[in-house]
Amino acid sequence: MGLKSMIIGLILCSTLACAQDKNPINTQNSHEVIVADLNIPWGFTFLPDESMLITEKSGELIHFKNGTKTSITGLPEIYVRGQGGLMDIILHPNYNTNGWIYFSYASSDGDESGGNTAIARAKLNNNSLTDLEILYKATPNTTKGQHFGSRLVFDTNNYLYFTIGDRGNRDENPQDITRDGGKVYRINDDGSIPENNPFVNDGNSRTAIYSYGHRNPQGMTLHPETNEIWTHEHGPRGGDEINIIEQGKNYGWPIISYGINYSGTSFTDITEKEGMTQPFHYWDPSIAPSGMAFINSDNMTTGMEIYSLDP
Repeated sequence: MGLKSMIIGLILCSTLACAQDKNPINTQNSHEVIVADLNIPWGFTFLPDESMLITEKSGELIHFKNGTKTSITGLPEIYVRGQGGLMDIILHPNYNTNGWIYFSYASSDGDESGGNTAIARAKLNNNSLTDLEILYKATPNTTKGQHFGSRLVFDTNNYLYFTIGDRGNRDENPQDITRDGGKVYRINDDGSIPENNPFVNDGNSRTAIYSYGHRNPQGMTLHPETNEIWTHEHGPRGGDEINIIEQGKNYGWPIISYGINYSGTSFTDITEKEGMTQPFHYWDPSIAPSGMAFINSDNMTTGMEIYSLDP
């Protein structure tokens, strides 16, 4: 199965996703409710016993097992504002031996008011998180409620990738590698910086940055054949993108874009520029993508829009 035949499933997100265009309701398929009575679930992962950990944006972590939901204690303080709150959650690839659970959330830690995206890890003991470690905290804090990212993925070398959106500061954060926001990041599983990250020797840059020039990537996954990191991100009004992430590359936001302001005005006149990477695919109008997964089965899950993307 090559790239041309690869199927990508994109989970369409709620109104919090901050894209412009509505989509038709799927009336062609049935569905099964696995976990009922959730509010705004942001991320989930399966434990080895096939039970689930589910994050609610409001700041609740739920363990769902044998039809029962149990709230997990021990989370750090969650800054809930706009699109921010408790977000993604994944297991370490070696979870069976080390027990580490990784999650992203909005945190108010810092000197400024407001909050920004943080990455942490902890272990689950009974119904509580223990051994909590904060691995990364973006700065500065801001009271703006948009574009926190945030998705987590491990690659085959156990590097942890995560995304942070531009935090509503379009004209500064994405193109400045000395600032957080509008980036894809890569760290070691203990939070340290890989020695071969692209900007480790670049002055005052944020050394965790892996790529930059992003708006708000909320989908990220590992390609099952090439092991490349694939993301999708919200454009403004039009210009949602799929990108294949390469080390040190600039993906152009907001200098190049296939979208416009929500008001209908333009913020850029160009869609490409030397030194800036083109998206693998873009949508206009927007589709408001959220989760992202590769599917190699004929059993397509309802609630998803399925796209076959040819390069």
